[in-house]
Amino acid sequence: MTISDRMADIKPVRLSLDSKFKFKCHKGVKCFTKCCRDINIALTPYDIIRLKNRLQLPSDEFLAMYTVPRLLEKTDLPMVTLRMMDDDLKSCPFVTDNGCIIYEDRPTTCRYYPLGVASLSHREGVDDEGFYFFVHEPHCLGFEEKKEWTVREWRKDQGVDIHDEINAGWTDLVVRKRSFPPNLKLIEESKKMFFLVSYNIDKFKQFVFESSFLNRYNIDPSTVEKIRDDEVALLEFGLKWLKDVLYKKGNFKPKESATD
Repeated sequence: MTISDRMADIKPVRLSLDSKFKFKCHKGVKCFTKCCRDINIALTPYDIIRLKNRLQLPSDEFLAMYTVPRLLEKTDLPMVTLRMMDDDLKSCPFVTDNGCIIYEDRPTTCRYYPLGVASLSHREGVDDEGFYFFVHEPHCLGFEEKKEWTVREWRKDQGVDIHDEINAGWTDLVVRKRSFPPNLKLIEESKKMFFLVSYNIDKFKQFVFESSFLNRYNIDPSTVEKIRDDEVALLEFGLKWLKDVLYKKGNFKPKESATD
């Protein structure tokens, strides 16, 4: 069951960054960790980097062990969700009765909870940050707590503002594709490249540094050195390149000696 399934009969209320709400989650609430079970947790590119490094795994091994491949709704783009445990509760593999064992590196979706975020259709030149809404599940008692937040305060407190900033290029790609006519599909090679850049950061690094990639484009040497040692910089670089590949933006100039 997904959050969407649970909210099928609930009309979402649109919230702004300055909207206020009361919420607090802690071991003292009777529903503690229930939101970590029987749910699809979509993973963003930065989530993968944080989690695979926390577990000290290469990205392809992390993907094989801890994720389920899916297609992103209304885009036909590949994405991944966290693989739940094969128990009666379909629990998150990182949840215990005492809480989350990877809390400092928890996914973006978990950081947002009890909020959700939605982006509107992409239009060139329009600055659209989307809107927020409550994921107000019947079992959640956190809303009965007295702690008050604005959406802006919650995002900063949970560190989700940093996640959103790093994932911004990826979100833009997804929203752009969602705005395409349904019959306009990407070829399989484009989907594979989207998956490689978005989720398999170690393999993408090999692609950049161990193929003819750097011989094909005019890339500043300082950028090359930065992306060699910084996975976040490599991700952001890859997403900019992917935008060129998918949407023909022309920001990456091929060298004169390079062939198509």
